[in-house]
Amino acid sequence: MRRLAASLSLIAIAGCTVGPVYRPRVAAELGVPDAYSLPAGRTPEDLTRWWQRFGDPDLARLVEQARAANLDLAQAVGRLRQAREALLQSRSQLLPNVSGSGGYSRSQPIVGGGSTIILPDGTVSTVGGGGRDSFSLGLDAQYQVGLFGEVRRTVEASRAEQDAARFDYAAVLVSVTGEVARNYVLARGLQAQIANARSSLALQDDNLEIAGFRVRAGLVSSLDVEQARSQRAQTAATIPQLQQQFDAAVARLGVLTGQAPGTLRPELAAARPIPGAPAVGAGIPADVLRQRPDVRAAERTLAAATARIGVARAQLYPALAISGSIDSNAVSLTGLVDTITGSLFAGLTKAIFNGGRLRSQVRGAEAAADTALAAYKSTVLAALEDVENALAALRAAQERQRQFGIALEAARNSAILSRTLYRSGLTDFTTLNQQELALLSAQNGLTQARADQATALVSLYAALGGGWDEATLPDGRPTSATPNPANTGAR
Repeated sequence: MRRLAASLSLIAIAGCTVGPVYRPRVAAELGVPDAYSLPAGRTPEDLTRWWQRFGDPDLARLVEQARAANLDLAQAVGRLRQAREALLQSRSQLLPNVSGSGGYSRSQPIVGGGSTIILPDGTVSTVGGGGRDSFSLGLDAQYQVGLFGEVRRTVEASRAEQDAARFDYAAVLVSVTGEVARNYVLARGLQAQIANARSSLALQDDNLEIAGFRVRAGLVSSLDVEQARSQRAQTAATIPQLQQQFDAAVARLGVLTGQAPGTLRPELAAARPIPGAPAVGAGIPADVLRQRPDVRAAERTLAAATARIGVARAQLYPALAISGSIDSNAVSLTGLVDTITGSLFAGLTKAIFNGGRLRSQVRGAEAAADTALAAYKSTVLAALEDVENALAALRAAQERQRQFGIALEAARNSAILSRTLYRSGLTDFTTLNQQELALLSAQNGLTQARADQATALVSLYAALGGGWDEATLPDGRPTSATPNPANTGAR
């Protein structure tokens, strides 16, 4: 057995690995520019837990709940576990397959004569009236030697696929975190718009009352009252729609955190300000190759596809299989070691005619690698697009917020002046109504700009690959918290 192991080691060392050697692409090969087209700040920052920058305890709690209980993340963990088991199965091909067998039989003679039995080795034995025991042990080993690296390439591909599954999990983590934050900002923005509508309703109730006094005093016609009633009803009609949108955002937050849709409604019912956070330096475009988990996953998928070319090409060359066995037969347990027989067989096989199937498999693997490379480049460009769009959205939201702040101040002053003039009979109700509508529009515009700025920040954090840490990613090992279908009644 020592000589057999030594021979196998020499054969494995002497073997060569066919197929292309994977080479990571540099930024220039992927079409990555030196800088973003918009001002981005060249100093990258640590965005591992970017949601804490908003300083909102409700947001932080929801994000942590989602990262612990989201069902999309649970599915990603399951896929990672599958990839890890596939790697373990590939590695097992580097070692021989060993199986053992054992047997026992006893012959019982017929009264008045002997008995004939067939021993495990196939021989026939006739024994007398005392009966006879027979014991056997066997050990078999088979080893498929990867002379041209098909086994090593398979392990290489499986390892890259496991890495891709880890980064896919991280990509889902980034996506879920961003979606929680966006829906939270949406919910708080809708609450602010509902508050704006109710504040406007209170003013419109006053205007309706004033218009009624003036009509009863004979100063104006009933047209003012009807206009006031119409405008109040239209404003009141927006509140149910805003409330429905708020409920939908809260329901989405419930599902993202692994709960029933209505679970979070009581704890988010009290209005809170729209959260804000400081701007962040985006660094340089090449940073996305390291920071974005979806880009890292695409790169590992390309590495796996490249290794699969070597697996396909190795099928074109001879394959070496080695098998051996050790057997022992005896009539007693103590005699099993007296007689031991063994055999060793090595055989080479080579496909001679297969209708072009093997070469077609090589071409198919090469096409898969080309597809993976195109997908990798596409993922990189999409990541850069996400950053550029987030930077543009952030700049636009900041400018809109500044302009709506000016508009709100002017609209508030105009509404106060119009209300005073209408009370004094120096202007008509149409003018007052227009100023009240302009005030509500400015309030909602400023609210939306603040929400858009927060949403753009969330998008920028996610586009830069924030929200994950490679050192803390799971590796697919089963844990006590991993559900086992056999223990849950699943079939």
